[in-house]
Amino acid sequence: MKDQLLAKFGELFGGTDGAKVYFAPGRVNLIGEHTDYNGGHVFPCALTIGTYGVARKRNDKKLRFYSMNFEQLGVLESSVENLKPEKEADWTNYPKGVMWAFGEKGMKVEQGMDLVLFGNIPNGSGLSSSASVEVVTGVALRDLFGYDDISMIDIALFGQYSENNFNGVNCGIMDQFAIAMGKKDQAIFLDTSDLSYTYAPIKLADEKIVIACSNKKRGLGDSKYNERRAECEEALAELQTKLDIKALGELSEEEFEANKDLIKSEVRQRRAKHAVYENQRTLKAVDALKAGNLEEFGKLMNASHVSLRDDYEVTGIELDTLVENAWEQEGVIGSRMTGAGFGGCTVSIVKTDCVDKFIENVGKAYLEKIGYAADFYVVEIGDGGRVLA
Repeated sequence: MKDQLLAKFGELFGGTDGAKVYFAPGRVNLIGEHTDYNGGHVFPCALTIGTYGVARKRNDKKLRFYSMNFEQLGVLESSVENLKPEKEADWTNYPKGVMWAFGEKGMKVEQGMDLVLFGNIPNGSGLSSSASVEVVTGVALRDLFGYDDISMIDIALFGQYSENNFNGVNCGIMDQFAIAMGKKDQAIFLDTSDLSYTYAPIKLADEKIVIACSNKKRGLGDSKYNERRAECEEALAELQTKLDIKALGELSEEEFEANKDLIKSEVRQRRAKHAVYENQRTLKAVDALKAGNLEEFGKLMNASHVSLRDDYEVTGIELDTLVENAWEQEGVIGSRMTGAGFGGCTVSIVKTDCVDKFIENVGKAYLEKIGYAADFYVVEIGDGGRVLA
């Protein structure tokens, strides 16, 4: 892929002298969904698929961006002066947002750059193509402009800051963090309340991670994502009339049950219940993995999906069809929706010798019920964002 990217860069921008190659992965969250903005734990891992970038610093203020995924848009030009989100800027609002965030954090980007990207993450799938673009941009900016004293965690935070404040999507930190900090064959057990984290090995001897992309497009900004956040914030405020807590993630299941009547609406009660119970499931899931108990981990994945379907109501017919058919297949350890929901992807752990049959059977059932096909990816856990050459 690197050679194709460099060739395209040279063709568009007159040679590759001074250009460097970067990569940031996509991510999948194994368990702990909609907990990240509720002060809970998440358990994502970086993938070996992601976003490749070739970038070179310019001597003027000009920005020239090209994506091999959106070739019909051609080269999109702007400037480092007066960085602001613009509809016609399309996907380039993500790298521009990161440049803006660097400036807001005291590292103003004074010179322009040429950038060519290619991503092999399915777009709009919920595997974080946008956060991958943000992290690859951050890695390139750090490298090209000599911001050596900023860490990969800083790059993750700048990406989140730009998504929240430049692109107007109220996302948590998980996506950027997993993409920046990923490690091969390990998932990241991250406490979103204080960014403390540990790595937990994912030992899959006879199993594979299979991602099913529903191909139902969803946009985070215009989905019910912000609505769910608001419902949880309101539920938290109601609990805070009696409890000294800063986030729903601080509560145990027992504490929640003892105090849930403070939440005046049955809907908000269910939303808060999901946040509390999902956080506890994530804690149990990591313990299960550390003990080598993959079966228990799978059961917790399944329970997570049920909660997302019934209490949080973010699954929808597409994801439910994929998961409920997955549960019926031979060799499935666990299956759940992953990401924000309302379309996007499911993640399943499947015995290696059952993978082909799994894809065939679930794919057939999905096509019959939904009317269009799902795509399946057998993925591996890889390293985080980095300079390639």
